[in-house]
Amino acid sequence: MEPDSENSMTDRIFSLAALTVLELSPPQMVEVAARTGYSHVGLRLVPATPEEYHFPLVADAALRRQTLERLRDTGIKVMDIEILRLKADTRVADFEPILAAGAEFGASEVLVAGNDGIEARLTDNFAAFCDLAAPYGIHPSLEFMPWTDARDLTQALRIVENAGRDNGGVLVDAFHFNRSASSLEDLARVAPSRLRYAQLCDVAGPRPDDMDEILRQARNERRFPGDGDCDLVGLLRTLPHDIPLSLEIPTRQLMEQGVSGEERARMAMDKARVLLERI
Repeated sequence: MEPDSENSMTDRIFSLAALTVLELSPPQMVEVAARTGYSHVGLRLVPATPEEYHFPLVADAALRRQTLERLRDTGIKVMDIEILRLKADTRVADFEPILAAGAEFGASEVLVAGNDGIEARLTDNFAAFCDLAAPYGIHPSLEFMPWTDARDLTQALRIVENAGRDNGGVLVDAFHFNRSASSLEDLARVAPSRLRYAQLCDVAGPRPDDMDEILRQARNERRFPGDGDCDLVGLLRTLPHDIPLSLEIPTRQLMEQGVSGEERARMAMDKARVLLERI
């Protein structure tokens, strides 16, 4: 029996990703998510780059308390925490305070990036991180990005499967799926248990030859679902039908034009719902 479309829309988890509204503090982000129809948020506990403005949730107990209060008052939940990078010199045990903070927020997922050119070591560290996360009830998902050492779906899945941990998964981001030339045929062969959640956005134009340009687009210039050239209908039909969706859509141009974080979060949600009505 096919799921009822109205019930499927109602039951679908939508999470507001930090990168969509990076200028907002975590308490503000929770409030915006509540006002714009999301059920969850993703919290950035570790900045993606040294230059990125960051709200230090792990170190700032007062900020954690304020965020927890907003979560309680609004009913918004935390889906994922980010972004933990597995590098050549990573000591996996050093991530425990971040996992403890994530567990305090009730997060069930953690986003992991692979930044180690020796795949065997990256695989071992992913396995060790899965073991570290398990007692906290947190599931690590390795996000493939074409400029990292987990470049595409095939490589990310190989690392996760070779790590051999039940709580390990692969994170599909529509932007990276497109820019890494990953295929729906390969995605269809991934076990649903390895796909805990997905990141939804759109991207316009052909795939650039320059990796720096791909990276710039990824961090600054994505499109709302349906406003670009990605086969998002095909992607969503291939992913598990009820997979939680994190709307990760940085739009620097809109931000510089004065479009508020709340307006951008609402635009993302509205566009995502329109897209899902086509599925």
